[in-house]
Amino acid sequence: MTEDTNARDMSTSAGGNIRQNIAYEDLRDWIAEADRLGELEIVKGASWQEEIGMATELVSHEENGPALLFEDVPGVARGFRVLANLFAGKRKNMTLGFPVELNKVELSAGFAEAYAAERLIPPVFVDDGPIFENILTGDDVDVEIFPTPLWHELDGGRYIGTGTYNVTQDPVDGWYNLGSYRIMLHDKTHVTFNTAPGKHGRMHHEHYIARGEKMPVIMVVGGDPMTFFLGGTEAPDGVSEFDIVGGLRGKPLELVRGKITGLPFPANAEIVLEGFVDPEKLVPEGPFGDWTGTYTESGRVRPICEIVSIYHRNDPILLGFAPQSLPDEYSRYRAITRSNLAHKNIEAAGVPDVKAVWCHECGGSRLLITVAITQRYPGHATQAGQIASQCHTGAYGGKWVIVVDDDVDVTNLEEVIWAAMTRADPMTDIDFIRNAWDSPADPLIKPEERAKGNMTNSRMIIDACRPFHWRDKFSPITKASPELAKKAREKFGYLLR
Repeated sequence: MTEDTNARDMSTSAGGNIRQNIAYEDLRDWIAEADRLGELEIVKGASWQEEIGMATELVSHEENGPALLFEDVPGVARGFRVLANLFAGKRKNMTLGFPVELNKVELSAGFAEAYAAERLIPPVFVDDGPIFENILTGDDVDVEIFPTPLWHELDGGRYIGTGTYNVTQDPVDGWYNLGSYRIMLHDKTHVTFNTAPGKHGRMHHEHYIARGEKMPVIMVVGGDPMTFFLGGTEAPDGVSEFDIVGGLRGKPLELVRGKITGLPFPANAEIVLEGFVDPEKLVPEGPFGDWTGTYTESGRVRPICEIVSIYHRNDPILLGFAPQSLPDEYSRYRAITRSNLAHKNIEAAGVPDVKAVWCHECGGSRLLITVAITQRYPGHATQAGQIASQCHTGAYGGKWVIVVDDDVDVTNLEEVIWAAMTRADPMTDIDFIRNAWDSPADPLIKPEERAKGNMTNSRMIIDACRPFHWRDKFSPITKASPELAKKAREKFGYLLR
């Protein structure tokens, strides 16, 4: 890989250019880069029944906790491995292809450029690749050969798909979609995966149901982190995530086709499952420790998927990315990849002078969004808050939006809450929206409403800006001005070491 073919100048809302360079081709290259950064720990002999999940939960809450590569897992073939806790420390920047010194707002701004239409590069198909080193079909199909962990102690089963994405094709227009949906083992040849209403993978399945056909699907449960991350991010309708990844890398992805379905997947993936989703047969799925920091409800059912072939490299690596209690690596990743997208959505709706947006980690990047504006007219804060709550990035599974002045750091939760405490009157500065698009993971959905498929909630919009009509008379804050703060750091910064 050369710098010329993979580097891009990326402008950010913070100003300046960011040089992007993805330093890995596949998951094995990524592991080598994480090790080079001093952020990889190898754990030998941990059990899939308890210890892999236990160790992962322990480190995932730490902003600088190490990546964990589990080897010599008891009860599985030697050489089969699990990688967990990808997104922390310096390696989160490395994973997205940016310099390690960037702060998270700059990182979010740079990554948002991935969706620029002029950067899309379609993939190319090749005849072979490392993924075909082992091909299991017929009676050899057995998804239980991999060291799939029980990620959380109350999970309803083992989840082989957490750092995963599905590849499906719309039977109407032929459009390929990548979607990140958790995958639960049922037996040697059957799994289920969870797609929420309104998601592209669910829409494809509904189109197959209408035709009375089983939906073919590819599940990449071990592979390149960048492609996984794009599979779990809201791409525009009709845009293939394969094209976005090609644009990020500056060259097309090399894909192969499944031997049975013909669906595409990267030639250098680690583990791929190929199967067909039954349009009628439903089986229990979960509970599972979800992105809200709570378990999904027991008794949920999902369509069964029969696995007809398995492809894997020699000494394959299962990619783990299971949510934990908040904040965790999942929420760190989602905050960075969603915050600037929300910023762009709000601006595209016509809201001026949006200075920063952050989708907070403590809310899984969805439950709490903070928007900083420079107030220009009466109602500006209300407009920004309402749009943030209902734009493409903010609509699904949200709860709170807090709008602040541009002197507040949107990433600093203490500053945001301070602004809400001192600049928002509970009676007059809080608005509510009813019947908004909710996530099935919301633990507040009443059982009787869930049974009817009524996945809606309400939203709270807090105007935590200085009152517009007398903002110039509002009490000044005691926080040092940027100029004085800089002077203090230069003269006395040594006191903080």
